[in-house]
This record gives sequence, C-alpha cells and structure tokens, in this order.
Amino acid sequence: MEFLDILGLVAGFCTSSSIIPQIVKTVKTKQAQDVSIFMFIVMFTGNTLWVYYGVQKSDIAIIATNILAMALNITMFVLKYIYKEKSSAKL
Repeated sequence: MEFLDILGLVAGFCTSSSIIPQIVKTVKTKQAQDVSIFMFIVMFTGNTLWVYYGVQKSDIAIIATNILAMALNITMFVLKYIYKEKSSAKL
C-alpha cells in the first residue's frame, strides 16, 4: 500500500468518524429530538454516491471510509427512531 493510499484511508476515517461524538451523546442522554434527520439523509446520500464513485475508480480508501460513514449514519437513524419513540411515550 502506497503512502497516498494510507493518507486517504486516514483522512477518510477522520471525516467518516466525525459523527461518533453525536452517537455517543445521543446514547448517553437518550435524546435525539434535536438531531436533524435531514442532515443525515443528505450525508447518507452523499456517502452512497461516494461509494459508487469509489467502486468505479477502484479506490479502496473511498469505498471503505464511506461505507463506515454510511454505517454510522444508519446507526444515527436508528437512534433517532428509538429515542423519538421513548420521548413520545413519556408525554
């Protein structure tokens, strides 16, 4: 693996994992009503397009890091749904 491939993986991991603090906060507080679902839909759409682009270019850094980002976005979608239901049930 060349230096640029490693650099691409590290850069992609840093940007893809930027959602982790939001996931951790959501799990700790068990609240997600302030989280914008639209933002995650836009991000998920962009990540999906990046994966397609990466496949077309045969670029493992683009593919792997955007699949990670997609998985984290799906996690946030699920948390938003879980904690939305719990918030509604308390009212």
